[in-house]
Amino acid sequence: MKKKKVNLRDLEPKEHQGEHSHDDGHNHSSPEQLSNFRTYLPAIFSFLMLIIGIAVDYFDTFPIFEGWVRVVWYTVAYIPVGFPVIREGWKSIKNGDFFTEFFLMSIATLGAFAIGEYPEGVAVMLFYAVGELFQNAAVNRAKGNIKALLDVRPNEALVHRDGDFVSVNPETVEIGEKIQVRVGEKVPLDGILLSEKGSFNTAALTGESKPDTIAKGDTVFAGSINLDGVIEIETTKEFKDSSIARILDMVQNATARKSKTELFIRKFARIYTPIVVFLAIGLTFLPYFFVDDYVFRDWLYRALIFLVISCPCALVISIPLGYFGGLGAASRNGILFKGASFLDAMTQVNTVVMDKTGTVTKGVFKIKEINSITFEEVKFMKYLMAMEEQSTHPIAKAILEYKADGADYEATDVSEIAGKGLKGTVNGKTVLVGNKALMTSNSIEVPSETDGIVESIVMVSIDGNFSGYVTIADELKDDAHQAIKQIRDSGISKIIMLSGDKDSITQQVAKELNIDWAKGGLLPEDKLNEVEELKKQPETKVAFIGDGINDAPVLAASGVGIAMGGLGSDVAIETADVIIQTDQPSKIARAIKIGRSTRRIVWQNIALAFGVKVIVLILGAGGLATMWEAVFADVGVALLAILNAVRLQKMKWN
Repeated sequence: MKKKKVNLRDLEPKEHQGEHSHDDGHNHSSPEQLSNFRTYLPAIFSFLMLIIGIAVDYFDTFPIFEGWVRVVWYTVAYIPVGFPVIREGWKSIKNGDFFTEFFLMSIATLGAFAIGEYPEGVAVMLFYAVGELFQNAAVNRAKGNIKALLDVRPNEALVHRDGDFVSVNPETVEIGEKIQVRVGEKVPLDGILLSEKGSFNTAALTGESKPDTIAKGDTVFAGSINLDGVIEIETTKEFKDSSIARILDMVQNATARKSKTELFIRKFARIYTPIVVFLAIGLTFLPYFFVDDYVFRDWLYRALIFLVISCPCALVISIPLGYFGGLGAASRNGILFKGASFLDAMTQVNTVVMDKTGTVTKGVFKIKEINSITFEEVKFMKYLMAMEEQSTHPIAKAILEYKADGADYEATDVSEIAGKGLKGTVNGKTVLVGNKALMTSNSIEVPSETDGIVESIVMVSIDGNFSGYVTIADELKDDAHQAIKQIRDSGISKIIMLSGDKDSITQQVAKELNIDWAKGGLLPEDKLNEVEELKKQPETKVAFIGDGINDAPVLAASGVGIAMGGLGSDVAIETADVIIQTDQPSKIARAIKIGRSTRRIVWQNIALAFGVKVIVLILGAGGLATMWEAVFADVGVALLAILNAVRLQKMKWN
């Protein structure tokens, strides 16, 4: 059944074209308060006319209020709320779509007028119109929460050009330019912090209320608010590719991806509505053949009640509203679902497979241990750093972060030995820096204690003597242990780690985090094969969590692909179904909980709508329900379902 938005104002034609959509750009800000009042004015007018008419009918104090005067009075009360619905029903019929709720409401209320039930005819249309207004307001609020959350795109950037900072449109700033951000201003583009440090409010991006303090050289995301001092940033992405632009695009597109439940209900409504219409026709005429005291008016009244109850607006509106609420709640928590269908899919996951580097670890090498033998530590590190200055390897970068003034140590004649390390001269001494194979090939004896080290190890030989070694390791993220515990607590039966890092390191991390099973040394196709094997197992629903380009194939193949959105590659983010904007693995369990809460709300609404409708349909067919019960079964249940769906916007998940 097509469901369009009924606005009690004159709308531009485009608002009534196509399928029902609540994302029609209504912006209820202060300048439009008068416009909002005008939206409700027809319903207020009809309500006052109806109340006065019922009061006069009840007290019977005005003899003139009968006959044509009474008909005109209720007709005037009916037109403001009824005409827009009749007009939409006629448009739908011309487009070949007969069984819309506009058609049902028009027939039911005009039929009530035809049999002299004027107050009930007005009341049904009035409450239907009021229900639509509340529905529209609720959907606009849900959509508005998402848009307000993400509408942090700055409209100007202070960029350094011609020796001065000038204000320009962020879309004109190129990669590599220097921008300045003052206190309280939003960061206009993604970039690298040039200032010594900065403190930022990233709530709109990550859902985290705690300020994020970062150091020089760290990444700053567009949409963050600068909290402390004037800072300078070197841009690394164009405005259209910035994190906030990407998030906004993902969330806006997410509402277009319907869940299976939504799609089913819409298809169901197209079958359900005409069936009820024909049942109503049968309810009007068939009793003539079976009932001795058949009265056409009584059975027509029952059929009209039947039609009012049959409107599936509670389902068609409250279900997408529930998903809007889920998407908005996830966004506020720094989790981006690319569609309502993935909220549903998340509830079915029972096996979580994760990458190691960048997912549960920080993806940044740090010195874990320094073991110098022939020199004191600082001198030993000066020799090592002098050599590593000639390398671009990530491990070299980690070593060079060691705090030591090595200006008087300079490496010369440095050559790289493929797969083994470096050889060169420092202060007249021959220095070898690399792995055990380098030491062995140069007849240098390596202590046996190094054999049990699983981390990356850099060995150093000076003038033919083994001088020591440095172990380099990736650090676990601060919430890694918490993440695994919460994933288990959320009911996930199996947690697996697949990594491209060497197996010994992968096994060590898995053991430390209490992960069920792990495998390292995998190429991208190996990870894909492992996940494909898991998917072959009956009842196994796999979610894969990764961050790198090499994770893109398996992210695409998984039941739910989850990408780390802060440090993750653009390819992984584009491929994934869910984005963890904060890079915190603990948000995975929260994503599962939000998906389950959303699905629970949706099914509560389905049960409520069907349950009440079935009961009142039976009562109406038996002559035990009036139009007032029919109004509750339709508009009342719709409003209850909407209020239930709105709860998602207030929920909190730990």
